Amino acid sequence: MAEAYIVEAARTAGGKRGGALKDWHPADLGAQVLNALVDRSGVDPAAIDDVIVGCVSQVGEQSFHVGRNLVLASKLPESVPAVSVDRQCGSSQQALHFAAQAVMSGTQDLVIAAGIESMTRVPMGTPFMLPMQAGLGVGPWSEAIKDRFGVTEFSQFTGAEMIARKYQMTRETLDRFALESHRKAAAATDAERFAQEIVPVAVVDAEGQEREHVRDEGIRYDASMEGLASLKTLKPDGVITAGNASQVCDGASGLLIASERALKEHGLTPIARVDALAATAGDPVIMLMEPVPATRRILERSGRKLEDIDLFEVNEAFATVPLAWLHDIGADPTRLNVNGGAIALGHPLGATGTKLMTTLVHELRRRGARFGLQTMCEGGGIANATIIEALH
Repeated sequence: MAEAYIVEAARTAGGKRGGALKDWHPADLGAQVLNALVDRSGVDPAAIDDVIVGCVSQVGEQSFHVGRNLVLASKLPESVPAVSVDRQCGSSQQALHFAAQAVMSGTQDLVIAAGIESMTRVPMGTPFMLPMQAGLGVGPWSEAIKDRFGVTEFSQFTGAEMIARKYQMTRETLDRFALESHRKAAAATDAERFAQEIVPVAVVDAEGQEREHVRDEGIRYDASMEGLASLKTLKPDGVITAGNASQVCDGASGLLIASERALKEHGLTPIARVDALAATAGDPVIMLMEPVPATRRILERSGRKLEDIDLFEVNEAFATVPLAWLHDIGADPTRLNVNGGAIALGHPLGATGTKLMTTLVHELRRRGARFGLQTMCEGGGIANATIIEALH
């Protein structure tokens, strides 16, 4: 089978809800990443065969084919096609899978996999809340679906609490994991480990001064166990809080995927190789446990062993998710989310897949390490898993 290579990997710094990126239309914000990918690679924009864009809330400013709108807002010519993908939180990780599969099949040579989500301008839940508020329908789950699983709704917050009970995770355990996420993200930022991957974006600050947005806004440099303990739980008898869950975030990210033929034709130097891909699905009620079987599946399919993997990225949708993953997989915790995760850096939904992969590629190369594995939980009880090999 033909190989798929990552040539460039870039992302914007995360913006808090109502923060630095609030004035950016999602199409324009995503276009900044597309432009950076072609500029940094030096490839002719007209040579891009396709653009695959992950986005969860495809409504309002992210509606009417957000992927195509990113292209129209960018320097790519109108001759470049695009498609929008929704696999919930794994949308842009799935965009990477589709891009790699297109290249591996030999049907395309240069494909951009990207993600966009402005959670300020298009709040989470808007796609199903707006129609219901207008009296149009009863929501995304039919009575047959709810009857089948014995629930009145499917909720990631419920799933996170279910995991905490299953593994007897205390509030303190979750808060301590969250604190470490902030500490690692702060240390990485101070050491400028994210500098190479971040696309500077022009913003206007609270004082009306123009500046470049280059630092993730969500990191709490003064985070403490006392501060985290002061936050209310989402449920009176629960352990999940805003502090030990991922942050609402605005952001865009992307990867340029190339075939071996494209590398030669355009004089490109790859920075990583896509080694293996997997997607699995399971219980839609607890919902967030699927990274465990997805990890087992991709290790089996790739022939890799756990000890072969130098770094892991497991999306911190809630602290319960990577903690449960660590418990069941038995991975070395010092190799997990080494620069912090979504609890500190934010989770821009559809953009998170290629955001995490961008960080993983750059960190593997910085360390001179070889293999990285990324996985994340997704709505409906689905998970993607990807193994890459960094090239030096």
